[in-house]
Amino acid sequence: MKINGNEIRPGNVIEHDGSLWVAVKTNAVKPGKGGAYNQVELKNLLNGTKLNERFRAAETVEKVRLEQKDFTFLYEQGEALIFMDSETYEQLELQKDFVGERSAFLQDGMTVTVELYQEKPIGISLPDQVTLEITEADPVVKGQTAASSYKPAVLENGIRVLVPPFITAGEKIVVDTNELTYLRRAD
Repeated sequence: MKINGNEIRPGNVIEHDGSLWVAVKTNAVKPGKGGAYNQVELKNLLNGTKLNERFRAAETVEKVRLEQKDFTFLYEQGEALIFMDSETYEQLELQKDFVGERSAFLQDGMTVTVELYQEKPIGISLPDQVTLEITEADPVVKGQTAASSYKPAVLENGIRVLVPPFITAGEKIVVDTNELTYLRRAD
């Protein structure tokens, strides 16, 4: 779908210079002389590079629609993560570095959303929150004020987070997978 350069908004995915880019920031500029333009900060979806580009209102760009599909995480095999399409039962293999450090949060049977462009995976989103058990937690230091004293703890997947002093090893907590932070005790 073609759109004018001044219609690009943050979050739009466009095809530009033979690659896929997501608009991170946009700024409409109307100089005293010359025509108005849209200053757009772009991030490459395939390799992560950034680019600042000017688009005039008369220019058109191809807005890309990404297909989003739900996949179920099955298992880890070396550096590969194996997912299954929830509808067709076809398997998809993604490398750990494609998912990044958040791959530690993957659990058997977890549903994730994979963004596809022409059947090629270009992005993955995990659930925003997961419940994990604490395997190690430092003891509470007497005399510290309760207001600001978070202590380090290690989750069952090896990730370190800061937790309130009342949390002990063996407890289950809810963790934000985007910020890698403690949210609350699990029910």
